Amino acid sequence: MKKPLAIVITGPTASGKSALAVSLAKALNTEIISADSRQIYKGIPIVTAVPTQEEREGITHHLIEKLNLEDYYNASMFEQDSLRILGNIFAEKEVAIVCGGSMLYVDALTEGIDDIPTVPENIRSSLMAEWKEKGDAWLLSQLALLDPIHFDKVDRKNMKRVFHAVEVSMTAQAPYSSLLLQKKPERDFDILKIVLDGDRQFLFDKINNRVLNMMEQGLEEEARNVYPFRQLNSLNTVGLKEMFDYFDGKTDRQTAIARIQKNTRVYAKKQTTWHKRDKKAMRLNFHSPLSDNVSNILKMI
Repeated sequence: MKKPLAIVITGPTASGKSALAVSLAKALNTEIISADSRQIYKGIPIVTAVPTQEEREGITHHLIEKLNLEDYYNASMFEQDSLRILGNIFAEKEVAIVCGGSMLYVDALTEGIDDIPTVPENIRSSLMAEWKEKGDAWLLSQLALLDPIHFDKVDRKNMKRVFHAVEVSMTAQAPYSSLLLQKKPERDFDILKIVLDGDRQFLFDKINNRVLNMMEQGLEEEARNVYPFRQLNSLNTVGLKEMFDYFDGKTDRQTAIARIQKNTRVYAKKQTTWHKRDKKAMRLNFHSPLSDNVSNILKMI
């Protein structure tokens, strides 16, 4: 019996993923699941580039603007939610589309995710305070004690990863390395992964213009509305951090805009590097006409 198919559309920010997903969903009469770690939150549609109702063209979108800003969400939760929604879609349709650029979310669905527990805030804040007081050498010593296997492999210059391994080990009361995925899980559906790729300078120019368009659409006002809650993790994102610095008087408005453009370009480069490691994904050029890319995908399936 033929398995249903999940078409995963990913690639760097501003590469046209959403428009391609909508056009393909119309051609296949199906629905879209967002794989974006910030579009799932309410109240920040401009900075996260949530497709407008007009841009969605009547296509059902899942996992968009579902959570309050203070709600916790991670890649493991996305994996479970997306699998549940895919099951519902496949009950009626043979194909579903997953679209987004959040690298960990895409990998969680396509590759599976490590069995990492949610770290309680009291453990995180206590460990953070102790790290700040005692320094990096102390934190490294804690990892060596809790998980010597991971200590031997971890990038000891990347203290965020060291911190994460320590807090997870403390929460699970087991070595972080013992929780890592040993093999790719079996899915009851096939996956076709499409990566949008193309000329870097073209993409960078598009990013720069996109940021200017966001400012015209009201990004500054949107940032001011959520500024009182700037400590929330959901607001730790490019576009808001730079505006918050502007509101704090750390920079001026034009510099803030320039930094949003630069940091978005940096993020796009990280996404591109991430996707290059996947040799099995099919690649389409984001320069190509939308109709051509849709036709190419339809030929693939």
